[in-house]
Amino acid sequence: MISTTELPSTRPYLIRALYDWCTENGFTPYVAVKVDASVQVPREYVQGGEIVLNVSMDATSSLKLGNDFIEFKARFGGKPREIMVPIQRVMAIYARENGQGMAFPVSDEPMESTVLSAVDTADSVQPNAEDVPPPPSTSGSSRPALKRIK
Repeated sequence: MISTTELPSTRPYLIRALYDWCTENGFTPYVAVKVDASVQVPREYVQGGEIVLNVSMDATSSLKLGNDFIEFKARFGGKPREIMVPIQRVMAIYARENGQGMAFPVSDEPMESTVLSAVDTADSVQPNAEDVPPPPSTSGSSRPALKRIK
């Protein structure tokens, strides 16, 4: 029998399940990510150390929701980018339309990683507010409310 210290994280399985729920019900799945050096995203779109990513089939190509990373290609400001997010940096996954989803604890400590952030920060393109909603939070009334699952 596997001890509880050896069990794999349930986070990637829950993320995949909520992604499937969103897409099967016609919702747009978004993930909120706490950014550190291990996260490969366009840094010019990071606000307050966080980024919200549309991971719908329409917004991504080559999407892989793996046990260790979420990987895909997407366009930001018309420029194609390769995105790679360690699963442990995902703060939440939710439906854009109604805010239903799940939040996860994320440490403020940066992850030890050999992943290099290959991003171009020379451009300072700001996203449209309607393209990237604010990440969900348990504080702040203007953000979508997520239900915590115990």
